Amino acid sequence: MTRGPSLEAQLIARIRRKASHPDARGLLDDVATLGDLVLTHDTIAQGIHYRADDPPESVGWKLAAVNLSDLAAKGAEPVGALLSLTLAPPADGEEPGAWEEAFITGIEAAGESYGLPLLGGDTIALPAGAPRVLGLTAIGRSINGVPSRSGGKPGDELWLVGAIGDAMAGLALLETDAEATGPLVDIYRRPVPQLAAGRALAPLAHAMMDVSDGLLLDADRLAGASGCSATIDLDSLPLSAAFRDARGVTRDARLFAATGGDDYALLAAISSERAQAVRQSLPSGTIFTRVGTLGSGEGLSLVAGGKPVELPETLGHEHRAT
Repeated sequence: MTRGPSLEAQLIARIRRKASHPDARGLLDDVATLGDLVLTHDTIAQGIHYRADDPPESVGWKLAAVNLSDLAAKGAEPVGALLSLTLAPPADGEEPGAWEEAFITGIEAAGESYGLPLLGGDTIALPAGAPRVLGLTAIGRSINGVPSRSGGKPGDELWLVGAIGDAMAGLALLETDAEATGPLVDIYRRPVPQLAAGRALAPLAHAMMDVSDGLLLDADRLAGASGCSATIDLDSLPLSAAFRDARGVTRDARLFAATGGDDYALLAAISSERAQAVRQSLPSGTIFTRVGTLGSGEGLSLVAGGKPVELPETLGHEHRAT
């Protein structure tokens, strides 16, 4: 199946031509580096990354957590953050500033949980009716080196820290019932960055990134940056008990999990010789699953039951202009 580059990919390619400083890492990564500092910035938008009726505390938590996940994928220790806060006119019957106050409470809760102090930022006011767009720059410090996306080698095993599919399954529940609750909704609203696992993996992984846009899309990105092909085994995907109860374990359910995104798991390329050492170094109880292999050549392929599976039309979430 032939796919042209998305608008997002085209724009990143143009910016990449200008981002020639070595600390930009060729824009092939989710972070930049300055000495031993690791820098990342993520933006979340109402209607794309969170629902307008999501509790503002959970939106604040999510903005902090998605940035912390990028630090986790580089084995970095959080140092601080800069917040871009948009101020919107209050909804009918809402006190001015109430949404923003609760949002900041969520930012603070995540910061206290993971040691990410707020150092500054900026605020702007939005016109009535404009969707909120919120940004955070997170700063971390390298502990044992900063693995890139581009260090994978043919023959490396692809390992995943965490489960996938829960967040999108939670969103699907909310789209059916705005009052839905439970573990899947909790994971969608309050992702958990894998900071401790990232620190353990960093010195042993050839390449590593977080899975934010869908396992298939992000595995394809890691493989492409590494000059490799990638094969993902659908039967191996780590699916939580809550996901299995809600969606089942059919091939369609597994493809849903592999393409949905918002997982904030970690994907690492590790030599087979190091896999056991990595497992022993991870925090107790970490979900650590081999999901595929890097090979020579290029492109992404799927297998299930030892047989090839056709790629879905969409590998994951890509930002597209409308």
